[in-house]
Amino acid sequence: MSAIKAFDVVVSRVERISANFQRITFGGACLADFGVQGSTLDLRIKVMIPPAGNEGVDIGALMADGGSTWYQQWLALDPRERGDMRTYTVRESRCDSQVPELDVDFVMHFDAEGKGGPASSWAATAAPGDRVWLIGPNVHAATCATAGAYGGIEWRPGLAQNVLLAGDETAVPAISAILESLPKDIAGHAFLEVPDSSDIQDIQTPSGVGISWLVRSGRPHGELLDAAVRQTIKVPGWVSLAAPFRVALGADTPTAQALSAAAGGAAGPEPEEIDIDKTILWETPQLLDAAALDGSLNPDKPSGALPFYAWIAGEAAVVRGLRRYLVRDVGIDRKQVAFMGYWRQGKAEL
Repeated sequence: MSAIKAFDVVVSRVERISANFQRITFGGACLADFGVQGSTLDLRIKVMIPPAGNEGVDIGALMADGGSTWYQQWLALDPRERGDMRTYTVRESRCDSQVPELDVDFVMHFDAEGKGGPASSWAATAAPGDRVWLIGPNVHAATCATAGAYGGIEWRPGLAQNVLLAGDETAVPAISAILESLPKDIAGHAFLEVPDSSDIQDIQTPSGVGISWLVRSGRPHGELLDAAVRQTIKVPGWVSLAAPFRVALGADTPTAQALSAAAGGAAGPEPEEIDIDKTILWETPQLLDAAALDGSLNPDKPSGALPFYAWIAGEAAVVRGLRRYLVRDVGIDRKQVAFMGYWRQGKAEL
């Protein structure tokens, strides 16, 4: 059974929830087959943006063979026929209800001349009844051995009781959904950088995580987010965390001290350089190779075994800077932090 499916859905509702966010609700009986076991968290899906003037390609037909070659087939088509594909986070899923629906919040990116990318342009004119294809998890595969093949959720804090979430507007839907799912015994900080004060949303979380909205108001992208993380998680990082977590983080162990000396006095090892103009910055604990695991501050502890966990997403250059700061300067164990470049300024997603 395939872990992913194509869903032929229609736009049910369109709501401008702030200056820069447009919420589009998708509906359709087929969404009864959409989902994962438990909360959606930072669940990613593909939205197939149709070309102007038509409904685009029948993605369901391309995936009829089980989904193994659909992307290559789609990519080989004329762009004017196939449209565009963009990755989004599910803001809320109600696909297990009598009327299956899910919400996706689109960030409305437009330049000074009013020009936007394919997704923003489509979302700006979307209306109830418009058809679009979504690609996402098959809920019926969630109880099968193939369930792990759908890598659409990165939030995996393990045993962590102290967390850090940081992201720009593209990460707001994911951070919001994660916060709403956290239990009351989780503490930490969540930083959300947005363009305008109207983009501040009311997020309810049962947890003890403090939520801070950072309004750019014309400042450079990521400046406030970077400063907030550095102010909260200071060098050395284990000192700025609550006392009960310091020893468990392992930063004062002989292993950590040896690695610090090998790194030239830094708190942690220098992370590998990533050319974000050529490669997607996507480093999560489950994707680390053997060398990175062996070179981590606590090689004897598996991912998820430590009490601190960080989740960082947004513009790739900003994420890369925070990656170096948290791993090298602060000394956060690489198995306890997820870095995701959701987008790259000046570069479109294919």
